[in-house]
Amino acid sequence: MISQKDKPIIEVKHLSKQYQIGMDRTYKRFTESVTNTVCHPLKTIKEAMQLKDTFWALKDVNIEIERGEAVGIIGRNGAGKSTLLKVLSRITHPTEGEIIMRGRVGSLLEVGTGFHPELTGRENIYFNGAILGMKKREIDDKFDEIVKFSGVEKFLDTPVKRYSSGMQVRLAFSVAAHLEPEILLVDEVLAVGDAAFQKKCLGKMGEIAGEGRTVLFVSHNMNAVASLCQRGIVLSGGKCLVDDEIKQSISKYLQDSSQNKVEYKRIKNNENKKLYIDRVRLLKSGEPSISYYNSETLSIEIQYSVKENINGAQIAIEILTDLDVCLFCTTSQDWTGQMEVCTPGNYTATCPVDLSIFREGRYYIKVSSSIPKVEVLDIMDDYLVFEVFDDSSPILKLGQGRNGLILPKIQWRCL
Repeated sequence: MISQKDKPIIEVKHLSKQYQIGMDRTYKRFTESVTNTVCHPLKTIKEAMQLKDTFWALKDVNIEIERGEAVGIIGRNGAGKSTLLKVLSRITHPTEGEIIMRGRVGSLLEVGTGFHPELTGRENIYFNGAILGMKKREIDDKFDEIVKFSGVEKFLDTPVKRYSSGMQVRLAFSVAAHLEPEILLVDEVLAVGDAAFQKKCLGKMGEIAGEGRTVLFVSHNMNAVASLCQRGIVLSGGKCLVDDEIKQSISKYLQDSSQNKVEYKRIKNNENKKLYIDRVRLLKSGEPSISYYNSETLSIEIQYSVKENINGAQIAIEILTDLDVCLFCTTSQDWTGQMEVCTPGNYTATCPVDLSIFREGRYYIKVSSSIPKVEVLDIMDDYLVFEVFDDSSPILKLGQGRNGLILPKIQWRCL
């Protein structure tokens, strides 16, 4: 007979979650409902028979996760990642299917999860621990460690409603990580914290996984996912698209997101934005192209619209590897060297990229606009993709046997 410990710690069988959209959210008292039924019976029957629009956030998902696995759940916005974690956390019930959890679950899905805003940080540690099924003695043993990790010692006796979002996340993660749940579910919420704390959290999640506990991590930061997880599950349209080793999963996700696109075009302008990106194209000799030799130049053409005077706005281009590592970033200020005022109008900017230092491989491009350290104006919601090939002779190919993300051709001098 197979013991419980030999079985997967999480089993998801034919899981589906359906939501109704466009529902009438006007709640009526019981007396109003009875009166309407009596006075307008035909209208009541007609309203009851009307079919509501439905949306499948998850559709026939099947997953088995073993004890001690660190699994990254990745996918585009609306893919079903957060819905999956909410169902696993029992925050919402599945429409169809079955979930078997063989362990205590700790979850951190959004700012303030499991906290009562009127209680102090100290009280919420015990409150959250009780929700996880911990005894007071167990929480006492971990209390000092939780407080030290969170860094909120000075505000421990302050109501949580007065904490910043970053402070709430730090305390919530510290509680969830230190009260020893057998399964830890973490959503994008860590993006609220600063870079140092995010690094600290990733280290702690790595420790948790190393202790034989299970971690499910949802993030758009592919570098963080790759560093923590050994396995990646890619969701698309509520379905499980890929379940593989993490590098293969990330590569497939990026390919699916870009779909070999060399042009991005906004379908509908957002009139509420001060500056929005209308179109981005990857060009070789003036024509759209996905393939380039490293002896050629890639031209990135950006068309954007400005609705009002903006002081200090810039356009930024990020070039990423197939693991979502930023190879480099360039901005429109690189050309002028100073902050400029953008006046209303339609503009086209062109950025030539010398590919001579690029290794062979596939690269991704994302374009955004912002006022640095003040405001994000617009972000392109798709990746563009291009591939680089080495056209030097086989004898002179520099990529063979060399480490590094780039391949600079450096002239040595030997005296």
